[in-house]
Amino acid sequence: MPSTPATTANNSSTGTTGAAAPEIMLELVDESGNTIGTAEKLSAHQAPGQLHRAFSVFLFDPAGRLLIQRRALGKYHSPGVWSNTCCGHPYPGESPFAAAARRTHEELGISPTLLAEAGTVRYNHPDPESGLVEQEYNHLFVGLVQSPLRPDPEEVGETAFVTPGELTERHARAPFSAWFMTVLDAARPAVKELTGPAAGW
Repeated sequence: MPSTPATTANNSSTGTTGAAAPEIMLELVDESGNTIGTAEKLSAHQAPGQLHRAFSVFLFDPAGRLLIQRRALGKYHSPGVWSNTCCGHPYPGESPFAAAARRTHEELGISPTLLAEAGTVRYNHPDPESGLVEQEYNHLFVGLVQSPLRPDPEEVGETAFVTPGELTERHARAPFSAWFMTVLDAARPAVKELTGPAAGW
């Protein structure tokens, strides 16, 4: 179950460090996922949190192993913890599908294949370390990765492909994002359809 450190830098429009970082706006939604306004990214995550649109991506290799990433230490939210392949927020007016494909390429240097919608899930997860709150209406996507990874080290600290058993073992001993199991469980029906029964998801 080898892990791969992120060592290759790519240009990214959403750097995690620097005093002059551009203001990033998120799309606020109601409980049905309808857009009701916008908010600056950090303010939307400050307690008690504002419900906003997000996405989570789960990519698998041809053997049915899930690609997970350890978030870079420079991230202001949940740094250094393991999470799903990619997650983030669409820009206001951007479709969740386009945002998922864009951020997967920005963070990992790959374009997923057979990327498909896998439903939505709404959750409220406080982060005990930072005090920030994830109030999200999350669009889920599953797909395949069939090209070499080129992770941006400002976004990704490490990557690994894991089987269900390896994920259970890693989850028991390493810190994971507060939202990880919620989004994985919500995506499982689509994951099983994509990977087949032999993969064990």
